Amino acid sequence: MTSPTVGDVVAALDALYPPETAEEWDVVGLTCGDRQSPARRVMFAIDPLPSVVNEALEWGADLLVTHHPLFLHPTHSVATDTWKGSLLHRLIRGGCALYTAHTNADVARGGVSDAQADALGLVNTEPLRVWPQEPTDKIVTFVPPDHADAVIDALRRAGAGTVGNYTGCAWKVSGTGTFTPGDGAKPVIGEVGRTEVTAEVRVEMVVPRRDRGSAAAALRAAHPYEEVGVDIIELVAAPSGIGLGRVGSLTGPVTLAGFAQRVADALPSTPGGVRFHGDPDAVVARVAVCGGSGDSLLTDAARVGVDAFVTADLRHHPASEALSAEGPALVDPGHWASEWPWLPVAADHLMQALARHDLSATTVETHISTVVTDPVTGYVRSRPEEDR
Repeated sequence: MTSPTVGDVVAALDALYPPETAEEWDVVGLTCGDRQSPARRVMFAIDPLPSVVNEALEWGADLLVTHHPLFLHPTHSVATDTWKGSLLHRLIRGGCALYTAHTNADVARGGVSDAQADALGLVNTEPLRVWPQEPTDKIVTFVPPDHADAVIDALRRAGAGTVGNYTGCAWKVSGTGTFTPGDGAKPVIGEVGRTEVTAEVRVEMVVPRRDRGSAAAALRAAHPYEEVGVDIIELVAAPSGIGLGRVGSLTGPVTLAGFAQRVADALPSTPGGVRFHGDPDAVVARVAVCGGSGDSLLTDAARVGVDAFVTADLRHHPASEALSAEGPALVDPGHWASEWPWLPVAADHLMQALARHDLSATTVETHISTVVTDPVTGYVRSRPEEDR
């Protein structure tokens, strides 16, 4: 067993939260750091803010893993007279790498929404908005029997034939092909002007749509025929089992007021507290959750018929319109609090991943930041009208 490097930890995190599942607008992965440096101490936090960076450097972190990116929007300067540039320089000088898992951690199994659902005691959970699988095609060709294995191997090396944890998956069936070479043809089998009937094997393999061009080129290069028949069939994308938000059930019904109190008890406390929208006495049994800003999923929550939807940053108009349309009750625990339960889960999953790869978990320490980075620092209640 060997001690992991920053690159080893990044590879493990990328496997847990594949970067390709992040939204197109998102920025995830390693922001700064040397992949060859040792990763003895890894800290997890929601926001890359000054208070968090202070905590990481004081603890001696080699890698800071945050949910939110430092540079979500394009920037042309990381000078030290900008607050983000100053943080980046401090991390580099302190020998601390920075890694972000954002929307890829939102949709992942065991990610942000799963952690939130588990913290609230939801059972039988599934994604609220399901991501489709990566677009896949089926590539088909017809080849002489003694060349079938070479064609299958060429397709495998070009990325075809992977199904789950299996590689080189192919289907073959024997049949008969017929053709008549014309003038100018140089047939491998048969003669010009004479109809040929020959044994052939039909080969089928799945291929990611992004790789179908290179797979078709590899097939043609390995095929013995002068003119190669290639069919590419686009397959319907199946649900992937990952996606935004989660839907599940409580082990027993409660009132909305009681459920809001359960949310407040289960998630970290913040000065803003937990707000809820709806009849306090309404019965809540089936719940949808989405860590962070989730009012873009209000219609999804209404569609699946939940009694309550837990998410943060609820805006006035979307929330009021959803409630007016008899959608679910809404519970807003605050952005930071709704995502924080993922941090210890991510740390545990990282340690398990390192152990699976024979990277000594005993050489790695993890630390979960409890610094409250919610921008709300307090609130005051309005006085009753009669007291004004």
